[in-house]
Amino acid sequence: MNNKITSPKASDIELKKIKTAIVIPAFFLIVAFALKLIETLEGFSFVEWGVRPLSIEGLPGILLSPLVHSDWEHFFANAVPLIVLGVSLFYFYRGISVKVFILIYLLSGLWVWMGARDAWHIGASGVIYGLAAFLLFSGFLRNHIPLMAISLMVIFLYGSMIWGIFPFKWDVPYSWESHLWGSVAGSVLAVIYRKRGPQRPVKEWPDEEYEYPYWEIEEDNKTDV
Repeated sequence: MNNKITSPKASDIELKKIKTAIVIPAFFLIVAFALKLIETLEGFSFVEWGVRPLSIEGLPGILLSPLVHSDWEHFFANAVPLIVLGVSLFYFYRGISVKVFILIYLLSGLWVWMGARDAWHIGASGVIYGLAAFLLFSGFLRNHIPLMAISLMVIFLYGSMIWGIFPFKWDVPYSWESHLWGSVAGSVLAVIYRKRGPQRPVKEWPDEEYEYPYWEIEEDNKTDV
C-alpha cells in the first residue's frame, strides 16, 4: 500500500488565498447590488437606511448605509475600489483583516452619526476611504517592502481621493464627512495594529564560536605544583 503523503502545490495555496480574500468584498457588493436592483425594479428608495446624524432613526444606518447607493453610477463608482482595496486587505493582512474591516465599517458610520451635516448619508465611500488609509499607512509603518508596494499602489490608483475629504463648498452633493471619518478610522487602525499581522522578517545571524585568547587557554592549562 502506498501511504505517500503529498503536500499541496504553492499555486494551489495561492489560489485558495485569493478565493478567500474575495469572499467578504464580493458578498458585500452582491448585497448592495441586490438592494439597488430592488429599488430600481420596485420604484422606491432605501435612502432612509442611511445615517442621519444625532437622530434615533439614523442609528441603523451605521450598519446599513454602506449598502445603499443613490443610483447605479454611485454604485459602480464604489464597486471597483471596494473590490481592489478589500481584496488587498484580506489577502495581505489575513491575520487581522476581518477585525480591521469590521472596525472601519462601524467606526466610519458611527463617527458620521456623531459629527456630520443633517442629511441622509449613504454609500460605501466611507469604508473605501478607510481601507485606502489603512493600506497606505500600514505598509509604511511596518517598513516591509511587499506591504510598502501596496501602499504605493494605493497612492498611484487612488491618491486623488484625498480631495474628497475636503468640503470646498458646505452643500456638496457627496458625503465628504464619510470620506473624512473613514480615512481617520483607517489611519488610526493602521497605527493600533502596526505590531500585529504581517511583519518585516527579522534576520537571524548564526552564532559564531567564541575563540579564546591564547593567554586564557594557557592559564587554563596550568597546574599547581
